[in-house]
Amino acid sequence: MKSIKLGFKNVKPFISDDDFSRYLDSALKKLKLLESGKGAGSNFLGWLRLPYSEDYKEINRVAKNIRAHADTVVIVGIGGSYLGAKAIISALEDDFGKRKPEILYAGFNLDGEYHKQLLEYLNDKNYAIVVISKSGTTTEPALAFRLLKKHIENKFGKNKASHRIIAITDKNKGALKQLSLKEGYQTFVIPDDVGGRFSVLSPVGLLPVAIAGYDIEKILQGAKDIDKITSATTGFGSNDLIQYAAIRNLLYAQGKKIEILTSYHPGLFYFIEWWKQLFGESEGKNGKGIFPAGVINTTDLHSLGQYIQEGERFLFETVLSVNQAKVQLIVPEDKENLDNLNYLAGKDFFEINRKAQEGTIMAHRTGGVPVLELEIGKIDEYYLGQLIFFFEKSCALSGYMLGVNPFDQPGVEAYKKNMFILLKKPGFSKD
Repeated sequence: MKSIKLGFKNVKPFISDDDFSRYLDSALKKLKLLESGKGAGSNFLGWLRLPYSEDYKEINRVAKNIRAHADTVVIVGIGGSYLGAKAIISALEDDFGKRKPEILYAGFNLDGEYHKQLLEYLNDKNYAIVVISKSGTTTEPALAFRLLKKHIENKFGKNKASHRIIAITDKNKGALKQLSLKEGYQTFVIPDDVGGRFSVLSPVGLLPVAIAGYDIEKILQGAKDIDKITSATTGFGSNDLIQYAAIRNLLYAQGKKIEILTSYHPGLFYFIEWWKQLFGESEGKNGKGIFPAGVINTTDLHSLGQYIQEGERFLFETVLSVNQAKVQLIVPEDKENLDNLNYLAGKDFFEINRKAQEGTIMAHRTGGVPVLELEIGKIDEYYLGQLIFFFEKSCALSGYMLGVNPFDQPGVEAYKKNMFILLKKPGFSKD
């Protein structure tokens, strides 16, 4: 079984062995607490069982039907309701290829121009909708779905439209559940004990990924394998999960308040966005938490790279490293050599990119930035499943180490209350 490997040789100069040992011991205790189900937020631990669910069979059946009848599918959701699916699909898809069906997204912002253009684009599309919301009343996706529901009913007729809409929502309650019963939409359930940012391995993430044509069984297998490898019964000296949580919390205690997740593969951009939401909502509370940031190199070496190299030393870096390329692309020889790049002739772009990564890690370490490396074999369903579950478990574990409940997000409601007051929503006032 090949699994994620954590490398921390470029962190060792910044931490002592005694401190590392203490934090490893603390991390192991918190992992045992997580697995016991007795820690804070224990009523939201259903995500730990998701890799072992049999729901994938029905998900695949429905996805196959959608793929046969629609050339475009709109995923409606915000936060954890769409980021996980988009992270996986974006990592696996061909940047310039045409996938059938085309996957589009709505309801993750309140921009009128975006949604107006989307509706106009759908005029000529044979499309379906997957709307994802536990309550059905979250402003961004609810408004988008109101627009799309009207559009699809006008385009296909109310009865046919109802067979083109799938709702992923609460099992028993909520506005979207009520509407689904009334209109006859097919539904999948968001488990009561699974929060949005931990829901990617439920129908929330797996249905869109299956519709896009990717192997969700391999994703789940990767998650199952990493779960077993990183259980509390594994010796903490060889448990990468415990080491990752211990190091990031030790660095935080030393004043490293920002973690930058870095990849040298542009397809992982939305995976980093998913990671930012996972850790930001889970750890950032009670005046605590490591701020999650992200960069895609080598692109960002020509912008944020200067700050990372020589700015304030309150950050550390975790690099998502990939061992195997999807394709081969060799640099050709050029007779004129006006660009002086013939020294690279015959080399593969993957090798050049890898050397850029290695050189940057060396420079950042020398510049005072501790650098962790998380290495995967390649970017495919199996390894993405491993990464997802590794980060979910490490996020929960890190939250416990910080002394916060990693499964709530009380601060998210602050902007909503002010927005509702400004928009004069009934029941909301300045008093």
